[in-house]
Amino acid sequence: MFKRLSVALVCAAAFALSGCAQPWQGFTRGQDQSALVARLGPPREIYDLPDGGKRLMWPTQPMGEETTAADVDSAGKIVTARQVLQPSEFYKAQIGTWTKQDVLVNFGRPVETAYFPLMKREVWTYRYLEDNVWYQLYHFYFDQQGILRLTQKTPDPLHEPERDRLF
Repeated sequence: MFKRLSVALVCAAAFALSGCAQPWQGFTRGQDQSALVARLGPPREIYDLPDGGKRLMWPTQPMGEETTAADVDSAGKIVTARQVLQPSEFYKAQIGTWTKQDVLVNFGRPVETAYFPLMKREVWTYRYLEDNVWYQLYHFYFDQQGILRLTQKTPDPLHEPERDRLF
């Protein structure tokens, strides 16, 4: 009896988890962009792409760790849909080549910006979840001409238990 109950619970849990599709999943290449809007609502950010298409974005920042991005062609058909706030996407950034505009188009508006006068660098920060476990911040450092010079990831202090301790 216990074994049957265990098997039933495992099957129920697997079935429940299989229905937890992420917002960027379930779209097919060639589908009309209206499918995106129907499921995700109007995009909060829209950027022009070099090939005449558009990048549509649904960020969860400032407190969330995900940004769904969908590229659509000039006819309004889906090319890709994905979560862009993740290491595999961040690592595409090219030091010395990318500009602020490149970072903006690829990741959307940052959760925070700052300027470090001694370094003469402007920093854009994005909140993300690495490996579905680690809450991180990813930082892009730009020189005075707006060229990407450095990237860095750090733990997100918002989720660090030490921040609640009194010294």
